[in-house]
Amino acid sequence: MKKSNPANTIAFQGAPGAYSDLACRQVFPRMTTLPCAAFEDAIAAVRRNKARLVMLPIENSVAGRVADIHHLMPGSDLHIVGEHFQRVEHHLLAVRGATLRGLETVHSHVHALGQCRTLLRKLDVRSIVEADTAGSAAEVAKRGETTAAAIASELAGKIYGLVSLKKNIEDAAHNTTRFLIMARDPKWPKRGHGLTVTTFVFSVRNVPAALYKALGGFATNGINMTKLESYMVGGRFTATQFYADVEGHPDDRPLRLALEELGFFSRELKILGVYPGHPFRRAATQGDGD
Repeated sequence: MKKSNPANTIAFQGAPGAYSDLACRQVFPRMTTLPCAAFEDAIAAVRRNKARLVMLPIENSVAGRVADIHHLMPGSDLHIVGEHFQRVEHHLLAVRGATLRGLETVHSHVHALGQCRTLLRKLDVRSIVEADTAGSAAEVAKRGETTAAAIASELAGKIYGLVSLKKNIEDAAHNTTRFLIMARDPKWPKRGHGLTVTTFVFSVRNVPAALYKALGGFATNGINMTKLESYMVGGRFTATQFYADVEGHPDDRPLRLALEELGFFSRELKILGVYPGHPFRRAATQGDGD
């Protein structure tokens, strides 16, 4: 097997054919994708120069945020250099000769099974939870039974030689996953060159109304904060870290002033990345205004 060039490789968590693999191929069609067993392994691949980039899912419009990612990013020593919104299109995959009527079991990740409840109830089959979608497709192909199917991507079907009995079987048409692209070095876009997103984490000081005061600068300076989430640090209920996405460039005066004010009330403030906003953001905003 020809050894891949790390400078032209992008890592992801999951088996070949996972939705992360699909996202990597759509955004970087000329790069080689590197499957990794865990998120930590995918991040380590970049840190150890086995890959130039890593694609990490951070949230899904149906399932919510992806566990562990918020904890891993601040200490990864990597920088966010881009984002991608991937429409999730689930396929019901099976070996050749299988039919919808003949199915008895459907295998997939717990989230994928939960996102396709309507079809599963209609087929009256038994749902089997697997570690991931692509892995379930590989297992169905390996077993070769016409009574079993997997919920996974079209790419997984091509990789493992399965046929799609039905496509777009997800209940929610808006099912979309947001991915972050990370690299060893920061790559801030020039200010004034289109929509820019700044992502950072912070911990507020232990004083009354600290969070309210810390966020006040974003309101007074007209900064659009598109995401604010809190999560526990080190298993302590009193140690909370906040993750935030805002629209704007740190070199723009409004965001610079807002971050300065945030710094007055924070024990820690770390910018994880400054990167171009995906066109999906503008499309979603326009949809909200209709």
